[in-house]
Amino acid sequence: MLVTGGGGFIGSHIVDALVERGDDVHVVDTFCSGRFENRINSRATYHEVDIRSFEALVPLVQGAQCVFHLAALPRVQYSIENPIETFSVNVDGTVNLLKAASDAGVRRFVFSSSAAVYGDQPTMPLSEDMPLAPKSPYALHKAIGENTCKLWSELYGLETVALRYFNVYGPRLDPNGAYALAIGKFLRLRKEGEMIEIWGDGTNTRDYVHVSDVARANLLAATSQKVGKGEAINIGTGRETDVNALASLIGGEVTHVEARVEPGRAQADNRKAHELLEWEPSRMLEEGIAALKTEWGI
Repeated sequence: MLVTGGGGFIGSHIVDALVERGDDVHVVDTFCSGRFENRINSRATYHEVDIRSFEALVPLVQGAQCVFHLAALPRVQYSIENPIETFSVNVDGTVNLLKAASDAGVRRFVFSSSAAVYGDQPTMPLSEDMPLAPKSPYALHKAIGENTCKLWSELYGLETVALRYFNVYGPRLDPNGAYALAIGKFLRLRKEGEMIEIWGDGTNTRDYVHVSDVARANLLAATSQKVGKGEAINIGTGRETDVNALASLIGGEVTHVEARVEPGRAQADNRKAHELLEWEPSRMLEEGIAALKTEWGI
C-alpha cells in the first residue's frame, strides 16, 4: 500500500490502520509542514519525495495494490496567497500520481478531497449531486482532482474513488501556525490561558468528523465492490455545530474578531457513504473533544 501525505495528520492515521491490518505500507511525504514523531510509524517505510517528480514516483508505485492520495498543500487561505505553488502540487502532483499508478497496474486509487468543493450552498445538507462551486484555489484543485480521477477510470481503467472530508479533527492535529484549524487553535489557546478568538459572530457551522472515522472510510473505500468509477462520497457526521458551540465545548473565555470570507454553513449528507462503503460515523463531537481535552491536560 502506498500513502502519499502519510506523514500528515490524517495520513498518519491511515498508515497506522493499514499497518495494524498487516499491510506492507510505504509513505511518500516531503514533510513540508514539519516532521512530527507521533505521526511516524516504525513499521512503515518512508520516502521523502515530491509528488511533482513523476520519475521519482514511478518506482514507488510498483507493486502497490492501492494508492491513498493525501499529499497536498492544504488550507484555503494559503492557496489564496500562493495560487501557483499550490496548483503545481495539488493538481500537477495528482496527475503525476494517477499516471504512475495506472502505468504500474495499481488496482485502486483513493483520493482525499474536501467539502470545500461545494462552496457556499443555499441548502443543507450538502449532497454529492449538487453542482460544485469552489470559492478558493484549494477547493478548485480538489474539484479538478475529482474530475481527473473519474476520467482516469474511464480512459485508463484505474479504479478511483474520491472522499470529500468535512472538518476533520482528533489526535495529532497541529494547533500552531497561521492556518491552524479551529479545534487545534482553540485547544492551544485554552491550554495557554488565552482568550479564544472567534471570527465574526460565531454562527457559522461546520460538520466535525473524527480522524479515526476518516481513516476507516479510506480502508473501506479501498475494498468496497460498489465503488471504483470515480465516485465522490461525503465523509461527515451529518450534524452541524456552530463555532460558538464548539468554543463552549472546549471552554474558556471568548472574544470575537473581524469575520473572514468563508462558507456560512456545512453539513454532510452521508447516505452515499452508508450505501457504497457501509460507513457510519462512530465518534460524536462531544466525545472527541472530551478525549482531546484529557490528552491536552485541560
